[in-house]
Amino acid sequence: MPRGSETEALLLALRTCFSDVPLARARLVLQVFSETWGEFVDAPLDLALQGKLKLRAVPAPQKISLERGSTMFFCCDMQERFRPAVKHFADITAVAQRLLRGAAVLGIPVVATEQYPKGLGSTVEELYLVSAQMVLPKTQFSMLLPEVLTLLQNSPNISSIVLFGVETHVCIQQTTLDLLSCGYAVYIVADASSSRSDTDRHLALQRLAQAGAVVTTSESVLLQVVGGKDHPDFKEIQQLIRELLPTPGLPPGHTPGSNTTGIQ
Repeated sequence: MPRGSETEALLLALRTCFSDVPLARARLVLQVFSETWGEFVDAPLDLALQGKLKLRAVPAPQKISLERGSTMFFCCDMQERFRPAVKHFADITAVAQRLLRGAAVLGIPVVATEQYPKGLGSTVEELYLVSAQMVLPKTQFSMLLPEVLTLLQNSPNISSIVLFGVETHVCIQQTTLDLLSCGYAVYIVADASSSRSDTDRHLALQRLAQAGAVVTTSESVLLQVVGGKDHPDFKEIQQLIRELLPTPGLPPGHTPGSNTTGIQ
């Protein structure tokens, strides 16, 4: 790099060097090695390269929040052929429908995938995907297809992903780990995600919580987005969550609250 190069140019150079790995798409913070402290510290905002320095880029701290302008919903592989095989499929479909209707009300972008639809069928007809930005076929487990990565790159305002679907221990798990490595805050909707085995499902949720994902519920997600009764869409969201949906096979620590009808 030439002398005088500033922070943004240095970050761009680091991204270019590692453009083939997911981390290059994360929100990065530039750090410089401090001889005084003997460790890397955040580079000053007015950094300008004047000589040899040890530099690195690390993911920026995640902003753990859900807001309309910074959130995207991912619906993973809710397909016909999984209906008889996946535990609690009818229940998680009902919850997923609530989430998608909520996304439509709130103007939250939705991405959906279908695992090998030629053999496993399309997304179940109960789900409202009319407003989805894209519905993509895939054969890999992760939802981070090239088209999805491009969409995320072109949506710098997006910092949080709400993820739900099947199977929890396969495609949900791999998508979560990939998103975390890219610097996104990930919310897994436990009451809208399942597997063929409850054991696989519960252990995957535990692992992903330990990895840094937020394991939550559909009602919690929608209410966190609106933030309070003064939100312009609160009444419509209130109507969506007024009906208590099933808690499909979840342990007590993962069940939704029972105070829905008490919200004013």
